[in-house]
Amino acid sequence: MTTTFPDVTISTDRLVLRPFEEEDVTALTEMMNDEQIAAWTAVPHPYTSADAVEWATRAAHEERTGGRGIVFAVTEFLTHRLVGIVHLQGTDWRLRATEVGYVTAPWARGEGYASESVRAVARWLFREQGFERLELRTAADNTASQQVAQKVGCISEGVLRSACIVRVQNPDGSWSDGRSDLIVWGLVPEDLDDEGDEYADGYADGYSGEYASGYSTDYSADYSIEHSTGYGGSGIRASDANGYAVSSDRN
Repeated sequence: MTTTFPDVTISTDRLVLRPFEEEDVTALTEMMNDEQIAAWTAVPHPYTSADAVEWATRAAHEERTGGRGIVFAVTEFLTHRLVGIVHLQGTDWRLRATEVGYVTAPWARGEGYASESVRAVARWLFREQGFERLELRTAADNTASQQVAQKVGCISEGVLRSACIVRVQNPDGSWSDGRSDLIVWGLVPEDLDDEGDEYADGYADGYSGEYASGYSTDYSADYSIEHSTGYGGSGIRASDANGYAVSSDRN
């Protein structure tokens, strides 16, 4: 039974989703230092160039080769600029199910890129990889990420109470951890809308939940991205639940 995803590139009309490269380090560093990403994910803050080098040259690639999932650098087709991340993580190869997390750069929000890229990955996952379920988790207050989930076609399946940690910025500019409920969303092949993507003007998309899911980035040890918690260190992160606290979609 196959237990790793192929090394692929996925294209849409506006985007190219590809593996990370060392040339992405500068843009990645700038993107991950955004305050909204810091709030909804568990990535280090401040996010240093060393963190970006580790992610772009080793950790992101080891998600795929280690069988945990796959990471896509989301770039604009015309400009080649990095505009986000989509991360499949916590993959169950027997169940043919995985969790998605995503993040959108501050300079690319409002364009519908998060929903476009997640939908493209979902179609590839279901049609070409034979998967049967895609899961996404968003912090209860991360409405932008929830909008992305809905736009993609995900169905809200329930709430995990006090199940994730989010960062809250204090009046003095410092950050502290707080707890949040997690909304669980599911997508199965029949949920996908095949009529095409709608790029609604002004659609804020960002990083849904933790990197859309919880990019719990406890990535010091192994960028494994805490599947159950996201990119955070402890507990379920409202990020990509992978390490990048994806679902950080606060558009």
